[in-house]
Amino acid sequence: MTGRDFKRSTAARVLSGDSDSDVELRGWAARKHTVGGLIFVLLRDGTGFIQISAKKGLTEPASFEEAKSVTMESAVVVRGTVKDDRRAPGGKEVSSVEFEVVSRAEPWPITKTAVKSRSFLFDKRHLSIRGPKAIAAMKVRAEVIGAAFDFFRDNGFSLISAPTFVQAAVEGGSTLFPVEYFGKEAYLSQSAQFYEEASLAALQKVWIYQPAFRAEKSKTNKHLTEFWMIEAEQAFADQEDNLAVMEGLLSSMTRRVLERRQAELRTLGRTLKEFSLPLPRVTYDEAREIAEKKGFGFEWGDDIGAEAERAISLSQESPFFITDYPLSARAFYHMTYPDRPKVTRSADLIAPEGVGELATGGQRIHDQADLMKRIESQDLPSSAFSWYLELRKYGMPPHAGFGIGVERTTRWIAGLKHIRSASLFPRTVSRISP
Repeated sequence: MTGRDFKRSTAARVLSGDSDSDVELRGWAARKHTVGGLIFVLLRDGTGFIQISAKKGLTEPASFEEAKSVTMESAVVVRGTVKDDRRAPGGKEVSSVEFEVVSRAEPWPITKTAVKSRSFLFDKRHLSIRGPKAIAAMKVRAEVIGAAFDFFRDNGFSLISAPTFVQAAVEGGSTLFPVEYFGKEAYLSQSAQFYEEASLAALQKVWIYQPAFRAEKSKTNKHLTEFWMIEAEQAFADQEDNLAVMEGLLSSMTRRVLERRQAELRTLGRTLKEFSLPLPRVTYDEAREIAEKKGFGFEWGDDIGAEAERAISLSQESPFFITDYPLSARAFYHMTYPDRPKVTRSADLIAPEGVGELATGGQRIHDQADLMKRIESQDLPSSAFSWYLELRKYGMPPHAGFGIGVERTTRWIAGLKHIRSASLFPRTVSRISP
């Protein structure tokens, strides 16, 4: 030990701070190369990357040997002086005095050849998340989530939580994951919507952030079987109010990433632009016409298929809404128009660039008799919705809400090719490990 006073710091603080300060950094050796008698190690910590140099005569002899022999992804502690260097990433490096290997890593299995295999990278996801692009994607995701917390707090919504074990389906029953629950059949929650509606009379405006589960056998770049949902409901609100919250939330998320994660967007090769509000609106009928012209026509009353949705998504330059879906393409609780009983007051929030649906929302039926008629008309078991129906007996006003997928939104904002990359440990039809 030199007896010098090294102040604990981080890569981010070093890059934004003054030179000639003595610092201590703790992180991992992400990369190493040697030029003559100089050893350069790229250190990664939770805040970013910083170049470390080791040189005989400046670095203590034992520490120089440690730097010389350090293996990729070894955990290290470095003490040294911050220097300006235009050649270094970020324009600064730390000239090491002491270099300590805390935990030496074995030979790194993710080689240049292995990187070409997406399947291998997800087999080794517990290791591949250390890569720059994976880190950048997760930091963008964190901003997306953080923006939601701030947005809802600023707009008077209360954060609640809801059960994961449920007995009633919110979405299609065919996508439920059944589980045995003390001799009874239960399911993993598809959505917290019913519980949000129940909480309206107590809190009026609520939102939730928790996982959702869908047993969809869809092997596409936009489906996961376990994902995170941000959902919101508000009382004394109609669909117009709902659309304003949806677009306001997405705008806040996008703006937050643009303000705080430019470096990560560059790492991902993403050019993201802020968009203006209100967002464009395309009716279901207009969307059908667009799809038909692109060669992906579908029958009126059907949900919009993946290829048609992609074609419609490519027709717009900013996020937009598809509104007024047919009742046959929506869940039983959606309200319809008085003069158009087969058309719902609902909408999907669609991302451009072929990405497609990010969120779905609508106005709910708040009258008990109307809801009972709808349940009966769709041959649904009323007993499964007994408490949901009972809510309508005790002062349920007009209300509306939506759910937006965190991974889908992160995928679009970060410009990721596949939704798997927006999840730390993705779950798909064919993947449940690691």
